[in-house]
Amino acid sequence: MQIVLLGSGNVATHFALGLERVGLPVSQVYSRTPQNGLSLLERLSNKPDLIFTTDRLIRTADLYLFTVSDNAIASLAESLPATRGIWAHTAGSISMEVLHKHHADSGVLYPLQTFSKDRGLDFSTIPLYVEGCTQAACDFLTSVGKILSSQVSFASEKQRRQLHLAAVFACNFVNHLYCLSEEILSGASLSPEALAPLISETAAKVQRMPAREAQTGPAARYDTETIKRHLEMLPEGYSKQVYHLMSESIMSLNRKRSE
Repeated sequence: MQIVLLGSGNVATHFALGLERVGLPVSQVYSRTPQNGLSLLERLSNKPDLIFTTDRLIRTADLYLFTVSDNAIASLAESLPATRGIWAHTAGSISMEVLHKHHADSGVLYPLQTFSKDRGLDFSTIPLYVEGCTQAACDFLTSVGKILSSQVSFASEKQRRQLHLAAVFACNFVNHLYCLSEEILSGASLSPEALAPLISETAAKVQRMPAREAQTGPAARYDTETIKRHLEMLPEGYSKQVYHLMSESIMSLNRKRSE
């Protein structure tokens, strides 16, 4: 199977490594940033052809995997020459129509995971969600997905957008809260490592019980005195607003649960 990888960032790096591990090495990498492309090649045992312009694109590959940023997918698709094979992007919130308007056999292979180049991941455990403009595209992407991962499912565009939205709450927003926590600790000359056991237990617990049942803390027990003291400790700004809004949200969900 011949695979062309369009992109060389975080997502591209993990797809390239994952594909190589299962015996599907990438044949060609298109990178808008030479340094990123060269860095990716250094990590691969198989050295694919590295290109920086689309006019050198292989035209007869089986799969063209768009792993560029969401806002670059449409313009990249428009700039590609006509090819054979399947075009697929890996974005959670982008319609496959951005590819389909330029190539009939198009689809989506969406990995529900957070990716950083320097963090190793077992790709076989990453949930992959597939959608295709044609049954052939859907079947092909499903077969590739099953080689990569033990968790492959179909998701419509609406379902995939909901997955992505939920992931932003569960991952991106949570990580931002870690950032705010680190700022609080830094201001008191305390190490962020103090929170490591708490973070680990919180993540483990929510995988074994409903999140609402796992909720603890001042807002969960309607401890308004502690909430008031915490708000007084915080300076005016986003952290204070976030604390207030999150506390109100927790109490509101608890009230609905008890109704």
